[in-house]
Amino acid sequence: MTGGERDLAPTALAAERHFVRTLGGLVLGIAGAELVTHERIPLSRFNFVEVLGVDRGRQAAFFERALDHYFQRALRPTFRVPIPEPDHVVAGLVGFGFRPQPHPLLLLIGARERVVVPPTDLEVRPATRAELEPVVDLLVGAVGRAEFRSAVDVAWNHPNPGERLTPVVATRGDRILSAALRYEHAGTTGLHFVTTQPADRGQGAASALVQGALGPGAGLGEGMAFLFADSARLEERLRSLGFVRALSFREYMLPADVELAFPPPGPPTPPRWRPPRGVAKGPAT
Repeated sequence: MTGGERDLAPTALAAERHFVRTLGGLVLGIAGAELVTHERIPLSRFNFVEVLGVDRGRQAAFFERALDHYFQRALRPTFRVPIPEPDHVVAGLVGFGFRPQPHPLLLLIGARERVVVPPTDLEVRPATRAELEPVVDLLVGAVGRAEFRSAVDVAWNHPNPGERLTPVVATRGDRILSAALRYEHAGTTGLHFVTTQPADRGQGAASALVQGALGPGAGLGEGMAFLFADSARLEERLRSLGFVRALSFREYMLPADVELAFPPPGPPTPPRWRPPRGVAKGPAT
């Protein structure tokens, strides 16, 4: 990683937040973090805390605000903590039941001159309207499917000024092997939800998709391209395509058997607000 890629990282992360917003999510900034949220699509890619920096003396208030934001919506947030991870933030997350993922989440940014790889028998192209259903099935499965499909359909057909969302596919004949969402915003292009059919993994379909969507001839111009990797194997493959690590995060998630629960509210109490008393009346008119 060089200083150049690190300097571009905030732009890529901002583009990712725009991607979530254009699909119906929201981003709430609090002291020390950005809270990325999608109330109708309970996927970790849409519900995460992007930790920016929290002082040890302020972490109690930080965790209270962040967790309350998601738990009130019955959502399980992922915490993205930049590496190296501050010890006090890790201790706080572990104390709340969050557990670290085994491999870091890596933000990779494409070099200006990306590698040209030999052609394959796969065709990489924008999806057709008729392919939206199988693309959505591949990318998200059943969780939040209806809302996800609707959001992609709207953003694809009615983009806001300065953005463009395009489902892309890698096909062999009539069969979709791999798919992703290509999102362009303000000169930055990200490839999201790169997914390959289970039976076709390890055969180069995802690499072909990345090359076709973000490689030479993909229409990026002078723009920046980025995507995320969550395994050493994927990072190695993307590095061979000309992508460089810009940032590393450790993701902390709640185990599936941890319940989202609030303590009992206790006995009823009288209202805390009272109307003002003894206010002098103005002169009669």
